[in-house]
Amino acid sequence: MTAQKDLVERVRNALRARNPREVSMFGGVSFMVEDRMVVAARREGTLLLRIDPTDAEDLLARPGAHPALMGADRPMGDGWICVEQAALQGPGLESWLEPALTFHAAQGAE
Repeated sequence: MTAQKDLVERVRNALRARNPREVSMFGGVSFMVEDRMVVAARREGTLLLRIDPTDAEDLLARPGAHPALMGADRPMGDGWICVEQAALQGPGLESWLEPALTFHAAQGAE
């Protein structure tokens, strides 16, 4: 199983109760909850997260996180981060899904 397929399966299981819709975008499989993207499992097995931009500095200080890029060198902005495979192992995935789901919930409350 490829790194991306493994990550897709793990994210699918973690978000199962939220009935996500899977869409091909951002170079991988994006998971939409209530028609808004929460995360994407990218081809190389990294996780792209949509986060509250005010949390970006703290989240980027965590091991394995870096600013998300579109293509080779175009920054996606403060509301997007990418997490490397190693930081997603074991309970790592759930710890990264939490800030994305928190931001998603806050966006729905507006």
